[in-house]
Amino acid sequence: MAVSVALSLTVGVVPPSPRSDVVAYYDFDHPMPGDPARERDLGRSSTEIELIGGGAAQRVRDAAYPGAGRALQTRPGFKAGVWSATGVRTLHAFNAVRGTTVSGWFKVSMDSPATGFSAIGLAGILSGTSDGHTVRALIEVMEVDDTLRLVALGRRIDGGASQIYAASEDWRTLLPEDRWVHLAATFDFGTGGIALYRNGVPIAGVYTEAGDPWQVSGPGPHVTSATDPRGIKIGGSFPQNAVERNPCDCRMDALTFISRSLSARDVARQYHSFLRRG
Repeated sequence: MAVSVALSLTVGVVPPSPRSDVVAYYDFDHPMPGDPARERDLGRSSTEIELIGGGAAQRVRDAAYPGAGRALQTRPGFKAGVWSATGVRTLHAFNAVRGTTVSGWFKVSMDSPATGFSAIGLAGILSGTSDGHTVRALIEVMEVDDTLRLVALGRRIDGGASQIYAASEDWRTLLPEDRWVHLAATFDFGTGGIALYRNGVPIAGVYTEAGDPWQVSGPGPHVTSATDPRGIKIGGSFPQNAVERNPCDCRMDALTFISRSLSARDVARQYHSFLRRG
């Protein structure tokens, strides 16, 4: 029987269930006790993240959806995430996994990448051999054929090629400046499929890489590399704070990292569950 993934309408977390696929979830209303520069994970993995650059001051009052509290503020010098050179053990659910979903609420306050950069980083899961930039699953605004596009970028094999699904519509229409939008990206590593959603509705787009970049044409099952991700990056790359790349002048909330490629129906249910809160 399929497992439905929806956020609780009362406390903002997934229902406590051993069958839940929600690995990590952050609503930025739950600082770690004794360390407000870290955010508690309300998913099942207990993967706390660091608010980098501004610490507790990066939590701001701004309701992304009915009943929401604080949101995360990112900008050049401000980002969030977690990093380990040996892999983040609590993210083991993304080790040798067939599918992944990254979703959240985003409010972008920029109409082009920051000076000196060519992309706007939103949120993603790093690969198992990442330097802090290379990802396994990511939502980003990046250049595709010299045009900025909202994209979902995935990589099945560590060190292997990525596939990109690029939205056809202008990214500034999909992410109008200073307006909250719910985005979701799903990655089916078994079939090579990627999908993007805005406010619960599929976004038309195209794959940018021809052929079989994820190497799924042969016998399966096809899963990601059997390595734990080296972390999560939010609002830019390098959550170990070694380098600045692709910063986002953004606010974010309800960031969700799921160890399954959600169906279109589940993504719509996830989005509408937020609208029924408050």
